[in-house]
Order: sequence, then structure tokens, then C-alpha cells
Amino acid sequence: MFNLLTSTLASQTRLWAGTKAAKTTINEQDPLIMYDNEADPLCRLVREAISELNLDVLIIPCPKGGERHIQQLQDMYSTDKIPFLIDKNTQTILNSASEIIDYLYKHYANSSAPIRLRANIFNYATSTSASLIRWNAGKTKKPALEPTDPLVLYSFESSPYSRPVRETLCELELPYLLINLGKQQFGELGPAIHRLSLGEYTPLPETKRSAFFAEHGTVQVPFLKDPNTDVDMFESKAIVKYLITTYAL
Repeated sequence: MFNLLTSTLASQTRLWAGTKAAKTTINEQDPLIMYDNEADPLCRLVREAISELNLDVLIIPCPKGGERHIQQLQDMYSTDKIPFLIDKNTQTILNSASEIIDYLYKHYANSSAPIRLRANIFNYATSTSASLIRWNAGKTKKPALEPTDPLVLYSFESSPYSRPVRETLCELELPYLLINLGKQQFGELGPAIHRLSLGEYTPLPETKRSAFFAEHGTVQVPFLKDPNTDVDMFESKAIVKYLITTYAL
């Protein structure tokens, strides 16, 4: 209960940025690639933008003390600064949060980034506060096995239930494809079993949410797929336990 409470407070501190998502889904493109630390305030601002733009991203976790991926970043791009974004669709490489957010909105929304998502002093301060509320969970490396293939996580940035899973993935240096399932309609607000919609829930057609609903009969996050073990599972606590049992040393 305490874990959920602090995760909810962290989302509230950022005024639930990273909740709503664009109503269109961009198909047939490579996912973004981002070298990321879950607790880093600037990385959070970028993830919020990615979530609200309804984009998917391959997260390469770079926890403090970790060498597995940060060394790769240094070898390939001569930097250890994060967030670091690669967009293979446009051959774009950026490692400034402000430039990344501006680029994403200009290219994928043909607009300027909203003030509440920009890398300004206020947003940096509230993002830092969100990390402190979570005691900087996800910031520091824990020894772990290296998976053969990236895991897959269905989530969206502000989800209080998904945050502990992302924190664990970061601490264990487990790369994962983050498929964002943000809220696209007013009636989708609230937890999956207590939505504000009246009557039967129907996601927008031809979206990632509708595809997920067709497969699972619900749209609930987090949902983890591990191609290394053929495990698919819901429920935050169960996923965290699975990750630690399977990969932590």
C-alpha cells in the first residue's frame, strides 16, 4: 500500500503528465531508442512527452553504477549523458532533454511542446520532487543477469502501478520495449476496473488500446512479456517479484 501511495503522489506531483495519449497511432516505424534512468528528472520529462505522443520506445536502462549500457553509449557515441535519444526513422540523435522534447513534438505532432512538458526549471523541480517521493527508486544498479532479448512492457508514464516495474527494470539493467497505452478518451480515466465511462468500455478503433483489448478482454497496465522465458503477466507486484526472481543475482 505504501508503495502505491508514494507512486500515486509522484504522479500527482507532476500533475499526471504522461497520462493522456494522442488519439492516433503511428504504425510501421521503428521504435525510438532511449538511454534512460527511471529516477532521472530530465529522463522523466522526455518519457512523459513520448507517452503523450503515443510513441513506443526501446528503453536502455542506465542506472547509477551500471556499466553494461553506459559503456555501450560511451563506445558508440563518446558520451555518458542521458537522456540520449535515437530515432532511426529520421536518423536523428539527440542528448539534451529540451532538444529531444522539442524535436518529438515538432516531428510527430507538428506543434510546439506544451509548457507543462518542457524541460524548464519548474518542471525539472517537480520531476525531481517526484523522484524524491519515491526515494529515488530505480536510480541505482542492482546485480542481475543479462537477458538475450529485450522484454516488452505495456505501460504509460504516470501509471502508479507501472512505475515500480519500470524502476525494477532500470535497477536490473534490463532493456525493454515500452509500448505506451495512455488514456485516449475521458471515460478511460481511472483504474481499469473503476473507469469513469458509463456502460461497457470500448477503446478507440484501430489503436494500440483496441488491439490490446481484442487480445486480452481488458486494457490494464502494467503488462509484461518476456520473450526469454515465454512469460506474459499482469499485476505490478507479481511482475516485480518475477523480475527479481528471474534476473537478480
